[in-house]
Amino acid sequence: MSLTAPLNDRAQLLLKTLVERYISDGQPVGSRALSKIAGLDLSPASIRNVMADLEEMGFIASPHTSAGRVPTARGYRFFVDTLLTIKPLDRVEINQLEGQLHPDNTQKLVSSASQMLSELTRFAGVVVTPRRSAGFRHIEFLRLSEKRILLIIVTPEGDVQNRIILTDKAYTPAELVEAANFLNQHYAGLTFAEIRVRVQQELRQLREDMTRLMAVALEAGSQVETEAETEVVISGENKLLSVDDLASNMARLRNLFELFERKTGLLQLLDISSRAQGVQLFIGGEAGLSPLDECSVVTAPYEVDGKIVGTVGVIGPTRMAYERVIPIVDITAKLLSSALSQH
Repeated sequence: MSLTAPLNDRAQLLLKTLVERYISDGQPVGSRALSKIAGLDLSPASIRNVMADLEEMGFIASPHTSAGRVPTARGYRFFVDTLLTIKPLDRVEINQLEGQLHPDNTQKLVSSASQMLSELTRFAGVVVTPRRSAGFRHIEFLRLSEKRILLIIVTPEGDVQNRIILTDKAYTPAELVEAANFLNQHYAGLTFAEIRVRVQQELRQLREDMTRLMAVALEAGSQVETEAETEVVISGENKLLSVDDLASNMARLRNLFELFERKTGLLQLLDISSRAQGVQLFIGGEAGLSPLDECSVVTAPYEVDGKIVGTVGVIGPTRMAYERVIPIVDITAKLLSSALSQH
């Protein structure tokens, strides 16, 4: 069997059985153990020959401590793409999941989805927060005391953001209404960065003290926009400490947790997966991030009103029950889409 030859039925059956057994038991699988499994009508000698071919082709490898074989990233990839039978979640499980996604705001929904993924899979659940539209739908100023004003920003999605701004002059309620009306009439729908550019020319028509108020308000609004940038919510990363495949290498585990801490590389990976349709699977080195070389990442994009706004996913060892994790990620993305679209 050459390195480029397609696997024949016998080799596929053997690889499927080996991968399933290894995922289930976590122990390298030997030819003797495989020969005892029902459905494999092969002698141990024949099994050894096929396993030698599979090893030469890079689908399985021999850990130096064992006579058995384990799947490689390439073996898992072939298994998932060609041999895997997905087990859809039953209606009862789906109803239970739906019941967990009813919080009263977007942030809580995202956190609930991340926790749910972690609880169901026993791995780390990740959710990229929805990309918010920049700008504002409506602004109000509320006088708190002589030089303290509450800036109320209503985002295009209807979320309300509040900021307290300090001024060097006391403004009357009438002046605050005038300033808010000016911003709402002229700039609603624009980002705060766009408003600042236009304001430099247009605010000359306003009194100087009003210009100062506008400048302070725009600075606060820009901070709100910056804080609203995309984040990754991670739940259950500590569960990976009890996964033998990962916990046995402390240096790799440390790198993995640094990846979770920094989040930048993870965001880039999840952003790539949000541009594809349906469930995406990155096995080992496919993620392009060295801390994930011994991990698999299963992701799916979620939508609000038909537009993709983020990604949900699970990070765990390459030895995971793909037939269960894949439908869990898929249904979580669909349920989160539904909950956010109703929100």
